[in-house]
Amino acid sequence: MTADEHPMMPEAQPVTRSLPLPDEAATLALGAAIAGLLRRGDLLTLSGDLGAGKTTLSRGVLRGLGHAGPVPSPTFTLVQHYETERLALAHFDLYRLAARDEIFELGFDDALHEGVVLVEWPEILGEGLPADRLAVRLEDSGTGRLAQMTGFGDWAARLRALAV
Repeated sequence: MTADEHPMMPEAQPVTRSLPLPDEAATLALGAAIAGLLRRGDLLTLSGDLGAGKTTLSRGVLRGLGHAGPVPSPTFTLVQHYETERLALAHFDLYRLAARDEIFELGFDDALHEGVVLVEWPEILGEGLPADRLAVRLEDSGTGRLAQMTGFGDWAARLRALAV
């Protein structure tokens, strides 16, 4: 049986899409579109250089979930928790972590069980990343940003359906 024959079966092969983000509004819109596909237990990872737009994309995701308050970068607090009408979201920033296991002390597993987890600087987790996830890498394109998105597991089909 293939993933096409059974919609609940995760796809074995990741799916990758690229999307130009010419400005902040486009980055926020992408975040809102991703929010529309989120479900409890989802992991969204954001990679890119400092200033690439990771927190802006996070703000778009939270706006798409209905959060109207501020969305600061969790660089110094390491994690920010948000409750929205649809889902709880925990926003982790691993930039300052010295070791991979520190994320578990911050409540990563509980947050993933209770809602959605968004992780900036996921590289520190290495092979410890869950198999089902949406990985977004933001890069400078010279005329704005470029979002390189890869859907793993269940996210492969959802990434194909992402409308932006």
